[in-house]
Amino acid sequence: MPDHPSDNIWDEYAWERFLQQQEQRTEKYMELLEKYLNHPQRDELIAREMGWTHLLDGDARNWEEEVDAQFEQEHEADAPEVTGETSEPGFGFERHPLYQQTVALGTELDKIFSAAPAKTRDHPAAITLQSQNTLAAAKLAAALNEDDVEELGMSIAYLKRALHAITISLDAVSHLHEGAMLDDVVAGAIRDRLFEIRGGVVSAMGDFRAEFRRRHSR
Repeated sequence: MPDHPSDNIWDEYAWERFLQQQEQRTEKYMELLEKYLNHPQRDELIAREMGWTHLLDGDARNWEEEVDAQFEQEHEADAPEVTGETSEPGFGFERHPLYQQTVALGTELDKIFSAAPAKTRDHPAAITLQSQNTLAAAKLAAALNEDDVEELGMSIAYLKRALHAITISLDAVSHLHEGAMLDDVVAGAIRDRLFEIRGGVVSAMGDFRAEFRRRHSR
């Protein structure tokens, strides 16, 4: 695997800033999309408020395609190049125990809440628990996308996001337990699995940080 020039190396904090900026832009884009959903000039208004003034010059052939393309280009252009081959289906993150454990927990949560009364199934904490578990799986997929991770800073930044989602999930379990939406046995089992995943994430972060220091220490 080729070494990066030192001025192109992003640590976890640089990636953290980048991801925060992209998340803010994504949030703004989605808010504008909802705000102008039924407006006849929706895409033109979105382009103006997002600052994509070049799309306002001349006649755009297809506003929706132009605006969506610009949103994708912003995300790709701002990120540093990540080298290494993309994992094929069935490989990479899909084989990692942390990802598998998180997906398995999501499947179990679906079963638990599908069989639960509507007041439990539709409770905000139940919705939060399931959505945050799904989010954690997505962040783990991004962090563990390659067997030999090239951009360690990016992986650590995504692991932090997975850890945050797991923390929110644990809080949601506590709310459901305290509200008698989940009994002691079920709440305890979910909590144990979340703690196991959280421990694995913390361990992976430590390993990646040690490897980052090994690769880039002077």
